[in-house]
Amino acid sequence: MSTYKLGLEYALEQDRNDELKSYRNQFHIPKDAGGNELIYMTGNSLGLQPKATKSYINQELEDWANLGVEGHLEAKNPWLPYHEFLTESMAKVVGAKPIEVIVMNTLTANLHFMMVSFYQPTKTRYKILIESDAFPSDKYAVESQLRHHGIDDKEGLILWKPRKGEELLNYEDLEAILETHGDEIALIMIGGVNYYTGQFFDLKRITKLGHQYGCKVGFDCAHGAGNVALNLHDSGADFAVWCTYKYLNSGPGSLAGCFVHERHAYNKNLNRFTGWWSHNKQTRFNMRDEFDQLPGAEGWQLSNPPILSMAAIKASLDMFNEVGIEKLIEKSKKLTVYFEFLLNQLGENVISIITPKNPKERGCQLSIQVKNANKTLHNKLTEAGVISDWREPDVIRCAPTPLYNSFEDVYGLVEKLKAILNE
Repeated sequence: MSTYKLGLEYALEQDRNDELKSYRNQFHIPKDAGGNELIYMTGNSLGLQPKATKSYINQELEDWANLGVEGHLEAKNPWLPYHEFLTESMAKVVGAKPIEVIVMNTLTANLHFMMVSFYQPTKTRYKILIESDAFPSDKYAVESQLRHHGIDDKEGLILWKPRKGEELLNYEDLEAILETHGDEIALIMIGGVNYYTGQFFDLKRITKLGHQYGCKVGFDCAHGAGNVALNLHDSGADFAVWCTYKYLNSGPGSLAGCFVHERHAYNKNLNRFTGWWSHNKQTRFNMRDEFDQLPGAEGWQLSNPPILSMAAIKASLDMFNEVGIEKLIEKSKKLTVYFEFLLNQLGENVISIITPKNPKERGCQLSIQVKNANKTLHNKLTEAGVISDWREPDVIRCAPTPLYNSFEDVYGLVEKLKAILNE
């Protein structure tokens, strides 16, 4: 922390020395009515558009216009195997093997498809464990799975809660829950990085613990993919799901990703929903063959994919492939520690950061509570040209994203916050 300095000149110097600085120019940065760039700090909610995205989508529009149905085989990037163009890059982003990764559907849909396979309740083992402040969609999804199996959603749900007066979750409490209820829990499903606090969980530790008690373990990595080193393969998790429109910059509501550990790759006895895109590629178009399961994560696909959405993902993943997730995480840590350093100058009596202090236990997001503030503070920040987001009851989330945010952005945000607090 002590290596960081106050003042604009220091921020500008850091930007000059940043080997990733050119990537900012490859994104559309939103501007105010006067044409000034806004300080955009919500990559944790919706990533900015890469300038290349338009040409990637236009390529598919042109091929569709010129080739019609023949584009499935004749397009510059043939549509039939299009999802395969994304697999290797996506696998690198989440730390998996290509056979373990597929881009398909949307996030909560993928979570449901995974639970069809990995939530198999019995009379004695039927409960699902999630974090108490899980992202609402996750909670609604697991509750509906419980009801689908005829289980009371209150009785079947176990919540991993923070201790009284604390915001972060404690692993000892998780161990205690499993000691008491381990043989009743069929599935542990945790958000890899909590959307509210920004706490990045130890996926390997949670998986090992869950497997010790015979539970299946999955993660919602919506706030982790493209943000932290997930190392999904090494974590040993049974499955994981994530969206691509936050840190992966693929556009609003774009397709999601799915990980299934390779130990399940050839298990045809796993219960699952299927469709023609999970059928053997060689015989898929014979139409009248009996179902022949594809191995690996591809075997969970249902439908042929939406190519225009995949083109936008490809534009972003090509950039990630070029930079490498390790370099992004390295810059991310520097940016976020600098952000934390500046916020701490405002004084503990003014603000508190509920995100873990240890950089290994968070990504780039900091969740800030301002003493005695309500949403009007957030509104004033917005008026001052800062795009952050507000989460009830009292948190402003800011995520300095390494691909397009600068040290100057971070400096500018804190200066604007300071000015508002001093009004």
